[in-house]
Amino acid sequence: MAERVISVVIPTRESDNLLIPVLASLVPGAAAGIVREVLLVDSEAPANSRISEIADAAGCEYLHGPADIGARLRLGAGAARAHWLLFISPAGLLQEGWAREVRGFTDQAERTASVSRRAATFRLALDGFGVKPRLREATAVARHALIGRSKPEQGLLIHRQFYEALGGHEAGAHAARRLVARVGRGRLVLLRSQMLLPEG
Repeated sequence: MAERVISVVIPTRESDNLLIPVLASLVPGAAAGIVREVLLVDSEAPANSRISEIADAAGCEYLHGPADIGARLRLGAGAARAHWLLFISPAGLLQEGWAREVRGFTDQAERTASVSRRAATFRLALDGFGVKPRLREATAVARHALIGRSKPEQGLLIHRQFYEALGGHEAGAHAARRLVARVGRGRLVLLRSQMLLPEG
């Protein structure tokens, strides 16, 4: 069972108003025994950051890191204690059924000894009405089907063994995008459950 729990890593920065709903969306995973810990990796000064207060109230781990998001993601991964890492945006709300799907994916990857060559992401859902957000959602599915990639904001579930083999997150603003690209076509599974993001 210990190998099937996940550490959730969230790189925060001036996003405290969005963070509470994001953490609330993780509650089903904690209740199901999926989430071992949540690490909030912030870049603001600890003395001035509301993120540390939210982390304390929610029972999350608080880490203070550099402004560079790639370095913060790597810091969170290094501090995580679970074998599986889930990187999500501080504005991303995991939707109904995500914990069951994560459990199914990690169980299958371990059963088939594919933890070092498969990762997963969530379907994109945009919080908006009308045609435009629906077209963007459909485009995201088509992008995954054609080139095997997703937007970093859709989240990345990856075993530490695979993460380290890929070199982890590099420095720079596009670290998450580059890591998804290195996962490679055919190795990134699109789960049925959604990641809801603000439109725009």
